[in-house]
Amino acid sequence: MSMLGQRVATAVVLLALLVPALFAPVNWPFDVLTLVLIAAAGWEWGRLNQLRMGPSLGLGAGLALACVAALLGGWSVQPPPVVWWLAAAVWVLGGAVALRSGPALWPQLPRLARLALGLAALWAAWLAMSHARGMGINFILSVFCLVWVADIAAYFGGRRFGKRKLAPTISPGKSWEGVYSGLAGVFILTLVWRALESRAGADSLSLYGRLVEHLGLLGGLAALAFLVGMSVVGDLMESLVKRAVGAKDSSQLLPGHGGVLDRVDALLPVFPLSLALLSL
Repeated sequence: MSMLGQRVATAVVLLALLVPALFAPVNWPFDVLTLVLIAAAGWEWGRLNQLRMGPSLGLGAGLALACVAALLGGWSVQPPPVVWWLAAAVWVLGGAVALRSGPALWPQLPRLARLALGLAALWAAWLAMSHARGMGINFILSVFCLVWVADIAAYFGGRRFGKRKLAPTISPGKSWEGVYSGLAGVFILTLVWRALESRAGADSLSLYGRLVEHLGLLGGLAALAFLVGMSVVGDLMESLVKRAVGAKDSSQLLPGHGGVLDRVDALLPVFPLSLALLSL
C-alpha cells in the first residue's frame, strides 16, 4: 500500500473509533479511547527520551493509572483550576525557553526532568479533554476544530506566501506567514461557528462563544490568537525533541501518520490553556 493509502486507511479507522465515542450519550467511551491514545503517547515519550522498551511501556502504564486516578477522584467533572494554570505556566515559560535555546538544550536537561515534563503535559491534556467532553459536544468540537483549522490554514498559507522562517533550527518548513494564515483561518471559523450555533440549538456553547462571553469581543479574539500561537508551540516542541534525538516520527503506531504524539502535539497545550482562560 502506498503512503497516501496508508494515511487514508489509518485516518478512516481513527475516525471510525473517535466519532462514535465522541457522540456517545455517556462520557466513558471517549475517556477510554483517549486514555489508550494518551498511554501510547506516554510510551512514545519514553522512547524519545532514550528509555528501553520495558521502561517505556511502564511509563505509558503509569500515565494511564494517573489518568484513571484523576477520573475516579472526580477531577474530570470538577478539576481544580490550578491544574490548568500550572499547565499554562509550563507551556508558556518552558516553551519560550526551549524554543529560544533550540534543540541543543534539550539533551542537556536531566532525563528525569524531561520525562516528568512530558508526562505532566500529557496528563493535563487528557484531563482537559475529558472535562471538555463533559462540557458538551459543541464545546469540545470547537476546541478540536480550532487546532485543525489553524494547522490546515497555516500549511496552505505557508506554502503559498511563506517567506520568513519561524524556527529554522527546529522546523524549517514553518513560516510567520503560515502562522498569520492559521490565525485568519481561526477568526473566520469563529464567525461561522458563532452564526451557526446561534441558530442550530447546540447542546452547549462553543469555546468561541464562551471566550467572548467571559472576556468580551476583543478579549475573546486575543485569547483565540493566544491559543493559535500555543498550538504552534506544541507542534514546535515535539519537533524540537525529535530533532534533538534524531527521530523522524514519535513512533510508527499510526501507519502513514507516524505516532500518536505526531498527531496530538498541537492539541496538548490548547485544551488545558482553553480551560485556564475560561476560569478567569
